[in-house]
Amino acid sequence: MQPSSATSGPDRGSNLRRYGPIAAIVVVIAIIVTVVLVAGKSDDKKPTATASGSTSSAASGKGNLPEGAIPFSQKGNRTDLTFPSTCDLSTGHVALPYFFTQECFANVKDNGGATARGVTADSITVVVYLAPDTDPVLDFITAPIKDNDTADQRQATYEGYTELFNQYFQTYGRKVQLKFLHGSGSSDSEVAARADAVKAVEELGAFAVWGGPVLAPAWTEEIKARGVICLGCPTIPDPTPTVFPIVASGAQTRVHLAEYIAKKLNGKPAVFAGDAAFKAKNRTFGQIYISEPGSSAEQDAADLETDLSKNGASVTEQIPYKLEDLIANPEIATNIVSRLKASGITSVIVNTDPIAPKSFTEEATKQNYFPEWIYGGTALVDTNAFGRTYDQKQWAHAFGISSLAARIQNDVADHYDLYQWFKGTIAPARAEYGVIFPQPALFFAGLQAAGPHLTIDSFRQGLFFNPPTDTRTLTQPGISYGDHGIWPDTDYYGIDDFTEIWWDPTATGEDETHAQGTGLMRFVDGGKRYRPGEWPSDLKVFDPSGTSTLYDDIPASEKPKDYPSPAGGGGSSSASGSSSSSTTAN
Repeated sequence: MQPSSATSGPDRGSNLRRYGPIAAIVVVIAIIVTVVLVAGKSDDKKPTATASGSTSSAASGKGNLPEGAIPFSQKGNRTDLTFPSTCDLSTGHVALPYFFTQECFANVKDNGGATARGVTADSITVVVYLAPDTDPVLDFITAPIKDNDTADQRQATYEGYTELFNQYFQTYGRKVQLKFLHGSGSSDSEVAARADAVKAVEELGAFAVWGGPVLAPAWTEEIKARGVICLGCPTIPDPTPTVFPIVASGAQTRVHLAEYIAKKLNGKPAVFAGDAAFKAKNRTFGQIYISEPGSSAEQDAADLETDLSKNGASVTEQIPYKLEDLIANPEIATNIVSRLKASGITSVIVNTDPIAPKSFTEEATKQNYFPEWIYGGTALVDTNAFGRTYDQKQWAHAFGISSLAARIQNDVADHYDLYQWFKGTIAPARAEYGVIFPQPALFFAGLQAAGPHLTIDSFRQGLFFNPPTDTRTLTQPGISYGDHGIWPDTDYYGIDDFTEIWWDPTATGEDETHAQGTGLMRFVDGGKRYRPGEWPSDLKVFDPSGTSTLYDDIPASEKPKDYPSPAGGGGSSSASGSSSSSTTAN
């Protein structure tokens, strides 16, 4: 079969579309390291089992769980049900030291055999994309954070996590078999992306795909066109019905940003600007945003203006740039800053790539222009690793929203990582294990809830049924898929809630890459998170009381139940010892 003739079109999805690769730094552990098993702890409303064993619940999304998928909470008085040996019968959850560990699902006698492409009675084929070790575009972007993980290290990390989930989760008699596909081109090559996607599905027989060439949405379009599940793939305008991003969409981020600005900032003096004259003026907003070929940046900017106007606010200046042009011609930064200054912009909304603020802030200092800088929810601008590269005289006035969760010390994060618990050693992909983990974790969460008759539809149905993670924790965000009343439409994106942050140029500690230094984000109220419609009107930035930079340990209310490590002398007695198998395609 030839590649689909469909083009990727304008990107109306996540802010991670173009700069998702940099999320390979460990910061994403803080986003997702204990959240993607989406059927974890929720409210007290429990589903009830029907006579046939199917389920319904007001706490879940629309519809029932697929036939044969029976979680522990629905076993009722049935005596004919058994559960895997890795089920903690005292809690009804899988026996993993993991805060959002999923419920146990009952065993079945018959899984239906070959129920879908890539599925047999014994195995489920998952193709994992491995990027080339050398990519000029990504190497330039990731240079500031020194991500040196290799394809071999990423492969070993995928294998370790998959072995763990194969062993501990309900897979109805099947095991996930990984096949690795090494990318044939650079991260932005559409031709290579389409050819590789066709190979993943038609030659390697994927039921699902993890990862992809991060700057080539054509990969995802091809996978979707062939009806295959895509996790951790480059974002495309319409993910339905088989693409499941973990981050919030661009539109969802704009909803949060518009509400934040309207409730907390609009019509009030710019008291956090560095210019004394601005402090006495009501805020006037400007926006700098990245606009790349094939993106919908111009429309996104218009949508932000629309969202703001609905909330009684407006943007005076909206200025696009292209990263390639900015790198080649420093005068672009000069002109943009001059325009903002001439317009009297007191508060600059930053929707840029993570490299550009260095140029803009340095130029602003040269022009003696000291506005407020507002985090607009764009990926990785809100990280410590990149924040330290910006002009600190300027970034000392930066605050806003972030989908990141409050961070804990890196060594603590490493300690709680399931790979280390399972294997007794840190994951081989030292920098990237935080973005690798969510793909198998989310897939196995959907796999359990899909039931024994595994199809694309049953996987989606099970994933959508799972209730939102509504724990309102601090060190991980809330995630949901489907229809749960959080968003007006069926939600194919993961993260629902955001938090408030500000930059402290004097705070010291490790950044996401384990580099010790000065300058850290502070999370207001310790990292308290808000869903759309929940943002309060009080503004607490630049007041260190009640904030966090790095937790010394996971908050007590968020610590998972402890289980002996299989890698130690007193390993878990429930471990079955099974493992995943894998092959590599070049």
